[in-house]
Amino acid sequence: MTELYSPPISVPAVARAISRRLSGAVVVESVFPVAGGCINQALGLRSSAGAFFVKYHRADRVAMFHAECAGLAALAATNSVRVPHPVCAGVAGDWAFLVLEHVPLEPLAEPGYLALGRALAELHRHRRTHFGWDRDNTIGATPQPNPALGSWPEFWRRHRLEYQLRLAADNGYTGALQTLGDQLLGSVPVFFRTYTPQPSLLHGDLWVGNAAAGPGNEPVIFDPAVYYGDRETDIAMTELFGGFSERFYAGYRESWPLDSGYRVRRELYNLYHVLNHLNLFGGGYLRQAQSMIRGLLSEV
Repeated sequence: MTELYSPPISVPAVARAISRRLSGAVVVESVFPVAGGCINQALGLRSSAGAFFVKYHRADRVAMFHAECAGLAALAATNSVRVPHPVCAGVAGDWAFLVLEHVPLEPLAEPGYLALGRALAELHRHRRTHFGWDRDNTIGATPQPNPALGSWPEFWRRHRLEYQLRLAADNGYTGALQTLGDQLLGSVPVFFRTYTPQPSLLHGDLWVGNAAAGPGNEPVIFDPAVYYGDRETDIAMTELFGGFSERFYAGYRESWPLDSGYRVRRELYNLYHVLNHLNLFGGGYLRQAQSMIRGLLSEV
């Protein structure tokens, strides 16, 4: 094995885990650095079984990787949109890791955005009878509870907004944020008086950094926070930070038009992610969260 650099995680231990999963000896030929995002570190492996992408974090985060592995498998099983194939997750010494197939990625071009919009609509047609998922997972590094519930407004109120507001209070963001938040929590059902969403399989964290083009400009999505919920939440997040081509939205709408009340609920859904950024990255998101809550209360 030729190492181009020396990562802190044991590469032989990861290779043994891959070998067990693939039921055959995997020989690592080289190791190379790759970007891991703002939460995890990452590396690439070239091996006798092909190339792999390995994310790693502290050993106590192994449940996060097992949940991500399960989420990718759930997305892949729909055959609607490509995701990196999950191989295995585990612990090597002080490090937890997740191994995925290595997919060469580039920014999406216009035809790819159109295809992604259509593929996402197809993903959202995969349904269950209840909201939530089989297990809890994470949104970024934040725990994301996914208990089974039959009521979407109740699920969103309790397990998305109230949960994040409680974390914010624990992080010292009390006062106006909590006062406004309590008012909004009591008003959540108002936003669903004429709209009854069905449980769709969601990516759950679909911002522009989690979508790209694979070979042939085929759209690829990754780093999910999977659960079953209102399909509008995925669309809303694509608008939170921008970067998605209008052809993406055209592709989605031609496959499955959105309800006319989406524009208001978009803020309700994106508030969850802004609160999560407040809890992850600090007070720079406080004013934005408060402004969003005030805007939503003005719609009640």
